[in-house]
Amino acid sequence: MAILPAARASRSLSARTLTIFALVWLPSVSIPTWAPFASLGGRDVHDLLGLRQEIFVVEQRCLYVDVDGLDPGARHLLVRDARSRSLLAALRVLAPGVRFAEVSIGRVVVRHEARGTGLGRALMAEALRRIEAEDGLRPIRLAAQAHLERFYASLGFERVSDVFDEDGIPHVEMLRRP
Repeated sequence: MAILPAARASRSLSARTLTIFALVWLPSVSIPTWAPFASLGGRDVHDLLGLRQEIFVVEQRCLYVDVDGLDPGARHLLVRDARSRSLLAALRVLAPGVRFAEVSIGRVVVRHEARGTGLGRALMAEALRRIEAEDGLRPIRLAAQAHLERFYASLGFERVSDVFDEDGIPHVEMLRRP
């Protein structure tokens, strides 16, 4: 099931509202885990790296080293299926100065079977809510795969770069201003 079309189209809905929609419309999704890397359990790290490899390396046919040394300093958001406990989606948040001058969101991944359900939108909304709660209102930057530009724009991000190649995939930098 997808999030209500009105929620998908509106830029005025808060991250909290989108998260509530997700919890109502995606009942098998558990409450997300938000934690620094050091607080993740072995199973979490295993499943996180496995999901990223499955999508970014195998599905997208992109040979690159995913383990880049940035995960240990990042905050991670993981969403599991409440019944099966399989990892459905994840992302990481890097502090200012690590990848960009601003706080940045990256490695956003949704398992193939969970796409089209609104989970990616709910994942991003939850990340934005938690960043705001912990860091206050501040700019957030990401490097989006170019074909996802409209998705991120619907969450308040604006394109701020030309298209560039990252590991053989066209990307654009996008910025969300407070």
